[in-house]
Amino acid sequence: MPRKKKSPRRGKHRAFARRRPKARAVVPPGSRVAARPIRRKGPSFTPPRYIVVEGPIRAGKSTLARILADRTHACRIFDCEDNPFLADFYREKPGAAFRTQMYFLHERQRRLREARVQETPGAVVADFLFEKDKIFAYLNLEDDELKLYDQYFEILAAGLPAPDLVIYLQATPRVLRERIAKKAALAESQISLQYVEEVVRAYEHFFFRYAASALLVVNTSEIDFVERNADLQQLLRRLQEPVKGTQYFLPLGQS
Repeated sequence: MPRKKKSPRRGKHRAFARRRPKARAVVPPGSRVAARPIRRKGPSFTPPRYIVVEGPIRAGKSTLARILADRTHACRIFDCEDNPFLADFYREKPGAAFRTQMYFLHERQRRLREARVQETPGAVVADFLFEKDKIFAYLNLEDDELKLYDQYFEILAAGLPAPDLVIYLQATPRVLRERIAKKAALAESQISLQYVEEVVRAYEHFFFRYAASALLVVNTSEIDFVERNADLQQLLRRLQEPVKGTQYFLPLGQS
């Protein structure tokens, strides 16, 4: 009986398969071959360089601006808090509103000019938006005063750079009034709930139409950057992601 041929061992078969050269495609002369696309990673997120934190009184803008500036080693631009006409304005003295607003307008423009935002290396954080000056002008000035104010505003606003990102801090009038009372600043003690409500509505109206830069809207009625570190950390993580157009930030745990 003839003996069956032994099949080659698996090990030798595998070795032979490894030694077998790969087939190459033959390209006719003069023909073009599409280059194999090179896979590149998408561009990494570049954090905004010029950030503005805004919001009505006691919304937390100065606190958040300080935290962001400390974390990013940024140049800080402070809003004017020593307006000599402000106390008379809160006492509703005649003419105090116009004097107060013109002082704010000039002082805010001066601070932005001296900061040289476009020439400053590194990050810049400001706790005021120059355009927001109009919120209080339109809220507090008479028509004839407003005409003069608008003329000066257009002159002083020329050439000021727009921020890369505006963080708009919201809060309900009730919460803001409670924070004002807790702060117990003498000049702010006469601010009525009605005036706070008017300011909140004016801010909402202004930022509903704001489109000069990216806008992140944050409701601070239920969060506290100072007392609750978890609230702060959530917002800081959100700021590590790009903001396109107008977006809203709602911390976890809120309904």
